[in-house]
Amino acid sequence: MQVVNIKAESRTALGKKGAKATRKQGMIPCVLYGGDEVVHFSTTLNEIRDLIYTPDFKLAEVEVDGKPFRCIVKDKQFHPVNDQIIHLDFLRLAEGNAVKVQVPVRFRGTSPGVKSGGKLIQNVRTVKIKALPENIVDELTVDISGLELGQSIRIRDIQPGEGIEILNAPGIPIATVEIPRALRSAQQAAAAAAAPAKKK
Repeated sequence: MQVVNIKAESRTALGKKGAKATRKQGMIPCVLYGGDEVVHFSTTLNEIRDLIYTPDFKLAEVEVDGKPFRCIVKDKQFHPVNDQIIHLDFLRLAEGNAVKVQVPVRFRGTSPGVKSGGKLIQNVRTVKIKALPENIVDELTVDISGLELGQSIRIRDIQPGEGIEILNAPGIPIATVEIPRALRSAQQAAAAAAAPAKKK
């Protein structure tokens, strides 16, 4: 599991005015929930860049005024015009408390359908899981080595591992081996040629 270490400082100026003042100083206002206290702090884009701008799931080790907190990003707010990060919500990981997180889905194996000329179309890139902090994984994998032309692999085909509950609907297709138009036409032509000629 990848962990991003973030240096931060506590902030006392809260509310919309306080957040605006924090951003004017080139800092990002953040809040940490969970446990017996709510921690308001600020950090810089450089500190959180590797945590936010990545397709991977990572944990965060936030150090606020020297005090460390193991947590996850719970919510991100972006500016509607320039797309800059304007606020982050973190959730502290506490032993015995299950959390819900989005993790990426990766494929293993090689699809026979792709070898035959099909195109693998990925419909779902992340899935939502629920797990205790010690059971959280940074990705889930699904085997596509049995996926033929025109077939799909679904959420129910993922083997999540012990202590992990997948919250997405089991019937949702994760990926499909699409039959290209040219290959479909060739198959139809071959089928027509193989069919017995109609009696006159």
